[in-house]
Amino acid sequence: MHASFARSARGAIPLHAVRVSDLKNWLSQRADRDARFLRSAGFAAEAGDLKIVANARGEIGFCVLGLGRGDDALALATFSENLPNGVYRYAWLPEGFDRGLGALAWALGTYSFTRYRKTKRTVPRLVVPREIDGDEVSGIADAVFLARDLINTPPNDMGPDELASAAKALARHYGAKFSVIVGNALLKQNYPLIHAVGRGSERPPRLIDISWGRPNARRVTLVGKGVCFDTGGYDLKPAAGMSTMKKDMGGAATALAIASMAMHAKLDLRLRVLIPAVENSVSGNAYRPSDVFPSRKGLTVEIGNTDAEGRLVLADALSEADSESPELLIDIATLTGAARTATGMELPPFFTDDEILAADLMTHAAMTHDPMWRLPLWRGYESTLKSSVADLNNNPDYVYAGAITAALFLNRFVTKTKSWVHFDIAAWNDRPKPGRRRGAEANTARAIYSLLKARYQRGA
Repeated sequence: MHASFARSARGAIPLHAVRVSDLKNWLSQRADRDARFLRSAGFAAEAGDLKIVANARGEIGFCVLGLGRGDDALALATFSENLPNGVYRYAWLPEGFDRGLGALAWALGTYSFTRYRKTKRTVPRLVVPREIDGDEVSGIADAVFLARDLINTPPNDMGPDELASAAKALARHYGAKFSVIVGNALLKQNYPLIHAVGRGSERPPRLIDISWGRPNARRVTLVGKGVCFDTGGYDLKPAAGMSTMKKDMGGAATALAIASMAMHAKLDLRLRVLIPAVENSVSGNAYRPSDVFPSRKGLTVEIGNTDAEGRLVLADALSEADSESPELLIDIATLTGAARTATGMELPPFFTDDEILAADLMTHAAMTHDPMWRLPLWRGYESTLKSSVADLNNNPDYVYAGAITAALFLNRFVTKTKSWVHFDIAAWNDRPKPGRRRGAEANTARAIYSLLKARYQRGA
């Protein structure tokens, strides 16, 4: 069970969460003394308004949180973010409010990144409602925390080797097979684009490979972009653009989070996780604009911009994933600023030609309140990928639709797999909300796991 969950309800303090529309009815059910106190304190059920109400002995009698209109399913994280040490239980939640999400919100609200600055705060604990699978909620929360910790860790302590070590530890925990190809071995085993991007760093590039599940089960492969720091290479980023580039391995961290959830839930699938882990650096050995490299698939790629490195490392990893023709191939990457311009930091776009998959993803995104939005793989932009000297150019000859042209580039390396989807995530919260502190985030991880659970749960 998650560290913020309690097993015994004895002495647990009641928690109430109230929408504005329910306030009058809820107050009418409270003791006169408590109702008078809350009215005098100005409690109007506005979103985020938390009140602690004392009992006759001067102890905490109950706590009440305003939900406003009730449109934030993770609003209950406000409790765990602010309440003092103790054991609590949900006593009154609005009709239709998902108690499973309520338990998850509580757990997510306890997250803090403490590797470099310890906290003295003791985390309060929640009695998980009996009808909720506390073990599954714990597995989801722990996986999200894993991703957040990896993304929040600065690049001096989170390079390709450290990312590989984290993946190995996860694989070992669940009895998965782990392997890694490092440095010049990438050339010998035909991963030239991964090597090209990572060769400029003193920390060698590598391809991380995890396999788990019954060999004869249906195949699902996750590919996560693992650029541990992105200077932009010779097409150097400005200082402002580099300030959050420790999150450029957010796709890899999110892929590991999804894998953790799936393995924890013992889903019936043959899972593979591929992570090209590199650092895009500037050095005498770094790749250059106008260089041309072969790819694992055999297509040659002209380097139009060294800051479009993510699609290069993903191309080789996707080619390897595609060679097995998995039933479902998912890649996740912090790929383009254009995606952020189009849909912002909170609504990552995804791209697929599979209509059923697209509809299912939107359904599970709504169910889990883990937002995403479909953008088109508009084939009219295919011509922007042309090069005069190679099969492809990694810097499209078009100033618009950057997220779409990046997705089209990746799609060139997926030819055997029928069901493929590409996510262009931010991996970062720039506006903190309950359960989502400023900093690292595993965008789409919970929704993708929900879809995998629906499709691959034993007996499904």
